[in-house]
Amino acid sequence: MTPMPVLTREEAQTRARILDVHRYAIDLDLTTGDDTFDSTTVIEFTALAAGDTFVELKPAVLRGATLDGQPLDPATLDDNRLPLTGLSEGRHELRVDTAMRYSRTGEGMHRFTDPTDGETYTYTQLFLDDVQRVIAAFDQPDLKAVFDLTVTAPDHWTVLANGVTERREDGRWKAATTPRISTYLVAVAAGPWHSVRTEHAGLPFGIHCRRSLAPHLDADAAEILDVTRRCFDRYHEKFTEPYPFDSYDQAFVPEFNAGAMENPGLVTFRDEFVFRSAVTVAERQTRAMVIAHEMAHMWFGDLVTLKWWDDIWLNESFAEYMGYQTINEATARYPDTWIGYGIARKSWGYDADQRPSTHAVAPDPEAVPDTASALLNFDGISYAKGASALRQLVAWMGEKEFLAGINNHFARHRFGNATLADFIDNLATATDRDVHAWADAWLRTTGIDTLTADVTGEPGRWTLALHRDGSRPHRATVGVYDRDLADGRALVLRERHETDVPQEAPETRPGTRPALVVPNEHDLTYAKIRLDDVSLQTTLRALSGVPDPLTRAVLWNTLRDMVRDGDLAPADYLAAAHAHLPEETDVSLVDGVIGFALHQIADRYVPDGERAAARATLTDLTRDLIRRTEDGQSPGLRLTAVRHFIDCTDRTGTLQGWLADGAVPGGPDLDPELRWRVLRRLAVLGATDEASIAAELDRDPSATGQEGAARCRAALPTPEAKATAWERMFHDDTLSNYLFNATAEGFWQPGQADLLTPYVARYYPEATALAARRGPAIATAAGRQAFPVYAVTGDNLRRGDEHLATADLTPALRRQLVDRLDDLRRALRVRES
Repeated sequence: MTPMPVLTREEAQTRARILDVHRYAIDLDLTTGDDTFDSTTVIEFTALAAGDTFVELKPAVLRGATLDGQPLDPATLDDNRLPLTGLSEGRHELRVDTAMRYSRTGEGMHRFTDPTDGETYTYTQLFLDDVQRVIAAFDQPDLKAVFDLTVTAPDHWTVLANGVTERREDGRWKAATTPRISTYLVAVAAGPWHSVRTEHAGLPFGIHCRRSLAPHLDADAAEILDVTRRCFDRYHEKFTEPYPFDSYDQAFVPEFNAGAMENPGLVTFRDEFVFRSAVTVAERQTRAMVIAHEMAHMWFGDLVTLKWWDDIWLNESFAEYMGYQTINEATARYPDTWIGYGIARKSWGYDADQRPSTHAVAPDPEAVPDTASALLNFDGISYAKGASALRQLVAWMGEKEFLAGINNHFARHRFGNATLADFIDNLATATDRDVHAWADAWLRTTGIDTLTADVTGEPGRWTLALHRDGSRPHRATVGVYDRDLADGRALVLRERHETDVPQEAPETRPGTRPALVVPNEHDLTYAKIRLDDVSLQTTLRALSGVPDPLTRAVLWNTLRDMVRDGDLAPADYLAAAHAHLPEETDVSLVDGVIGFALHQIADRYVPDGERAAARATLTDLTRDLIRRTEDGQSPGLRLTAVRHFIDCTDRTGTLQGWLADGAVPGGPDLDPELRWRVLRRLAVLGATDEASIAAELDRDPSATGQEGAARCRAALPTPEAKATAWERMFHDDTLSNYLFNATAEGFWQPGQADLLTPYVARYYPEATALAARRGPAIATAAGRQAFPVYAVTGDNLRRGDEHLATADLTPALRRQLVDRLDDLRRALRVRES
């Protein structure tokens, strides 16, 4: 398949100068078969000047098109562009009639048949330039229009859309006309949905899922709707612009590529957020944060939209920051969300910012010349680093001033488009601080500053000098701790104060030299931290004695960064985890620390000959956590420990006994998620077989069960299993995005080098061919999930570097390979240090 041409920034600017788009009338027929659906689009627009332009569409069949009633030649369709030549100045009407292909990759109109009950569901995912897979469109964010939608669907289906929908007498569904929105935000979700509906603030609210998930949605409906209402009310306290749409639906849809999508009035979420197995409070908190994140987009992204994709961070960083902050403010149901952010999200930003593919939070427009390059920027920079920058901005200028500037921005650009310059100008109206200089330092630069603490002591006083390796101004909180004389394992806060970096001069303070000084204690800035020698030794010996879990998160991230940079031995990190996690109470911290210790340190950073010992250390740690939680007082912590024990252990007898009994002694029972987890580990260890996997799939024939079986089959350490899995991934183009990911996740396993080494050489050319055939979503998965991550060898690095230098790669695959090979290079450096 030849990749479709991408829209360039220059082309978009030219088209925006000559077109004013008014209205789309869309008619979809979802009853025409399993492979295609009918799509008719009527676009009303004005040509502001005479000339030529084009409309985008990617049809299976272009049946016909007319411009102002005159037929256009379908043969002029060039890939995804239908030329509109000789336009006269004034109003025009374009009508396009097509058959469009359903997707199995989560792009365009995705179609899914539930293996549990045979019911079929469809939904759209039109970001970034995939609207043309569903309708004909002038597909760029600054050509906003109103949309009228009509859908023909099977009789027992419900159709959801951006506005309130109703079924008409002719059996078709009609959606209310939208306000002016961008093409990428149009949304349809159709199928026999199970729905829970209510009303809040005079608006209809609804949550929806597949029928087979109905009992699980019903179990959590009160929590989901309570979070939704609380966030809605909190945003109305923050923002002066009211919610701009006529309803608020949240649809949990199958095989969704992202976490969620901010379609106005119809947010779509991956339906793993409908929990069918036991979860921790941290996972519930994550779901709540995503709800808050997507709702923030109703204002920042949907009401006010970027002009071009170089400003995508304005959407994502704002929603990321608001999501975490608003959940903290709106409900006391969850722990401090910034703990989970520091462990799970901020580290994502730190890692991305140290790779060759790093970019500025707000890149220069020339760095995003087309939609293909824009798609690459949906990463830890645009989300986590940008959100961290905004958190630092709020600490620097004040929340009251920040919100005043935001509200000016909404008022000036409502239902329109805006740029970074507009955003900064509007913030500047609310403060005397030099926001423009701050933006240049924080948003236009790449990389991470490092703040290094230099602590000295003398009788009666001590001095702190914070050295900055970097260029950004920082407002940070410093925490100062002493050892608790009554309990040698505990630390006591002596003082906490704010400071600016760079400092005008070192700070001299009264008292003895502290046992621990923590720069950036509240994690308000974005920088790597290096502790003074005394503080580092205190951290390694007494980290569990730090009273504040957010401070512990900062310290664990510091140790993580030091391991990755070769400044701390992996064995020291494992020893700290073994010593301190048995005393840890925060589930996010336990999960994040063990996850890094297992998947990075044990499986990649230590030499192959030391892997078994590292895993044994983690097995002992998780067993200790399981024993500690036998009293039933910490079910989330126990569940986390059980999960990681399963992933670490080589004790096949223990796992087989759990599977046979259907429970861990003392709990929990093995629900479907845990059963598939146990079976996958047994498959990796060669302690199960195809018959057992098939029997488990009979027990759980759901979509999640299909994915679990795919992981287990690919993980089996036999030549036949690996050959079959490889064929499915790289040569079966009907494989869905989720089944591709599951197969890839099972395929590459540490400890299976003898079986897998021949596939390392095959990977690079076959991934390249696959990416070219199947498009960006599968290309990204091929570069991420299917990469030979556990082949930590110079030969793998050499092959990858040579392939990057010589092969014709799709942008999505190239970006992934650049990142994965840099991670491999880092792992090799850590092994050598």
